[in-house]
Amino acid sequence: MRPGHALVVDDDETIREVAQLALELVGGWRVSTAANGTEAVRLARTERPDVILLDVMMPVVDGPATLDKLREDTWTRDIPVVYLTAKANPEQEYEWVPGGATGVIAKPFDPMTLADDVSRLLEQVP
Repeated sequence: MRPGHALVVDDDETIREVAQLALELVGGWRVSTAANGTEAVRLARTERPDVILLDVMMPVVDGPATLDKLREDTWTRDIPVVYLTAKANPEQEYEWVPGGATGVIAKPFDPMTLADDVSRLLEQVP
């Protein structure tokens, strides 16, 4: 997939910054960031990114609850969502993907391959 616009959602500022730099500088993506699920839903609705990279474990509104809100909204329901999580394992990935996520990228991720990893997952989207 050609680089487009990504929304990175993580409550950890360092993760947001590293992901943003990796996607912009290495992958050529345009990147917006959000620190929580509520902000992510608002930005997804107004900016319509090509993909959302979403942390699973966040305070107040976690990743799965955020994904549910995105899927309930006609403006955001078709945006591919890739979970970014330190909790990734093959069994959980199997559970998350049917829940509406396009895939999972484990943290810590490799900044040099993050853009390629996102593109690879997006190529699987029908």
